[in-house]
Amino acid sequence: MRGHFTRRDVLQAAATLCGVRFARAQDETVFSTDVRVVNVLATVRNKTGSLVGNFSREDFSLSEDGYPQTIRYFARESDLSLTLGLMVDTSASQRRVLDAERGASRRFLDQVVRENKDQVFIMQFDSAVQMRQALTSSVGTLENALAYVDTETMQQLRLQRGGGTLLYDAVVRASDEVMRKQRGRKALIVLSDGVDLGSDGTLRDAVDAALRADTLIYSILYSDPGAYGIFGGPDGSRVLQRMSNDSGGSFFEVSKKQTVDQIFDVLQEELRSQYSLGYTSDQPVTTSGFRTIQLTAKQKGLVVQARHRYWAQR
Repeated sequence: MRGHFTRRDVLQAAATLCGVRFARAQDETVFSTDVRVVNVLATVRNKTGSLVGNFSREDFSLSEDGYPQTIRYFARESDLSLTLGLMVDTSASQRRVLDAERGASRRFLDQVVRENKDQVFIMQFDSAVQMRQALTSSVGTLENALAYVDTETMQQLRLQRGGGTLLYDAVVRASDEVMRKQRGRKALIVLSDGVDLGSDGTLRDAVDAALRADTLIYSILYSDPGAYGIFGGPDGSRVLQRMSNDSGGSFFEVSKKQTVDQIFDVLQEELRSQYSLGYTSDQPVTTSGFRTIQLTAKQKGLVVQARHRYWAQR
């Protein structure tokens, strides 16, 4: 039978037993800890799709594998650092849309990145995966690096026998080599037509890697209808949708009604409206594996966007 714990009891016990360090922000608890805290980033929308930004921890209901859990830690976005990975598809199919992507990315980074608090890296992928800029808080450095994000030359394409698009491998590499080492809010922004050609990994490998790294994927489908000839090419929307939905991020599609600049504006608003929740599972980890998470709003008519699984490490 579980006893009743006050908020002070929980904080003092955690601090004493596990060395937890706390800071104050907006009258809520922001945490930095070595204990096995499960972090969940979430956004809440109403029936019209508008973001809801006035929630408290008491407004959420959380369960793991069907067992109710207590939300121990809670914070709003504005006081938490952000680590972003800008993932740009530079395969031949993106040649005619790349300038628009670069321009929108510059404006987005200029508006979102808080120097000395947030960090961003830039990675491009085509027939190879290249880190164009390692993690930095300098917007100027990021903007300079974007100038070198470009498609392969015709000579490179001939050498590669037509090139490739290592989308899945890029997400796995970004998750394993960069994001798993970071703490706080983490997200990959993937600009691509969603078509993978040549990856060693699979779509599931990419999603699982992001989940293990506690990283959201925000995907932006930007396709050039003429890139694959008069009959068109594969539809990559389902791939990008699954990446985003399974990781707890969002999917966007560039169209005549919504430009890439407008999408970045929506994405910026979403990043500023996130909630960070943390809990310690009351179910012992006997075997490493994925566990399901169900985070809902107690108020009817609201939709909570968050990841549905996390990796429980023994």
